[in-house]
Amino acid sequence: MPTETVRYAYRLRPGRLAEAALLAEWGRCRWLWNEAVHQQKTRRNPTMCKLSKLLTQARAGKAWLREGSQVAQQQTLRTYMAALSSSFTVKGRGRPKVKKLKRTLPSLEYTTHGFRIKAGRLRLPGKVSIPVVWSRELPSDPTSVRVYQDNLGHWYASFVVKRETLTPAPADGSAIGIDWGVKTTATTTDTRFDLPHLGHRKRCAAERAKAQRRMARRRRPRGVTPSRGYLRAKRQAARIEKKAARQNTHDARQWATSVVQQHHLIAVEDFKPKFLAKSRMARKAADAAIGACKRELIYRGKRAGRKVVLVPPAYTTMTCSECGARAKQRLGLGIRVFDCAACGYTADRDVNAARTILATAERVRASADDIRHSIASSRDGGSDAVRAGNPLDPSSGAVNRTSTPALR
Repeated sequence: MPTETVRYAYRLRPGRLAEAALLAEWGRCRWLWNEAVHQQKTRRNPTMCKLSKLLTQARAGKAWLREGSQVAQQQTLRTYMAALSSSFTVKGRGRPKVKKLKRTLPSLEYTTHGFRIKAGRLRLPGKVSIPVVWSRELPSDPTSVRVYQDNLGHWYASFVVKRETLTPAPADGSAIGIDWGVKTTATTTDTRFDLPHLGHRKRCAAERAKAQRRMARRRRPRGVTPSRGYLRAKRQAARIEKKAARQNTHDARQWATSVVQQHHLIAVEDFKPKFLAKSRMARKAADAAIGACKRELIYRGKRAGRKVVLVPPAYTTMTCSECGARAKQRLGLGIRVFDCAACGYTADRDVNAARTILATAERVRASADDIRHSIASSRDGGSDAVRAGNPLDPSSGAVNRTSTPALR
């Protein structure tokens, strides 16, 4: 049976001494990370071998560094080297930066030599024993663990384990097209699977604003230690925001699971919602959580063996899903109904875009790069069917309407 490597996360309940030990260990690892960043900034070209030698010398000369776990410190250097290598190969990723104490949350890595599970507790170097909230059983013995803290002060343990790969379901010819939006988070070709805008953050807005006003009243000048009342109000505001984010994640997972279970081909609009953060729709776009829904759908679709096709959003709103003709002018956001001037087809603009996305995926049946090439060629008038204004004609190698009931 084939296996896959995944992470299982659990909540930790460390005591006062255990939490102090974790924070002290994080301080040592953060110092090593910043030293590695300094090596790179001074053009000393650090490698894993050089950093390991520097760690050995530092542990020999610094007693406070020897008190920590060598496993966690070595893993910190490996994580740094992985981040440094990715900065040269991944487009848009910068060099590793200094981790400041006030802006970076603790995160520690341990391999099998640095931790063990005994009597339901996670045991770490330095006689640190932490109770674990076992919400589910581990499918296998973990090979490593990441202990980290979130912005609410809660501690978690993420174990790397292996489990059996899900057997892909047989192909049944079912397909669905998905168009992203703000008013309706996901509009599909089958209205039963539409994901409405649930507005979790909007529902918590009043309570969050009350906590933020309490923070503003209790804020002290810069450089002065914040009061306990200010920190309490800050935690309350963060707790409300985290609750809304978790509700969005839960809804996205439930919706993605239902879509993946019922369809073999999933055509998804390759929408990048990042630019919405600078628009007047930033607050509502953040509440819609389009990026989280898209990630969950793609991840669960690929795990289940479905064919997930990412379709570029260019011209999907302007193209008629019935005849393939393209509108001569862009449709403003205030226009919610698509009206084709060529064939007279009328439908909701999001439904028409979802049908167009599905038609593109059915016609190409290839990767996202091939789809982009196909759209570019059709925009330049590459085929006779496109010139005739009917790219969905079967004689042109396009999709046959009789084979796609979702396009009727």
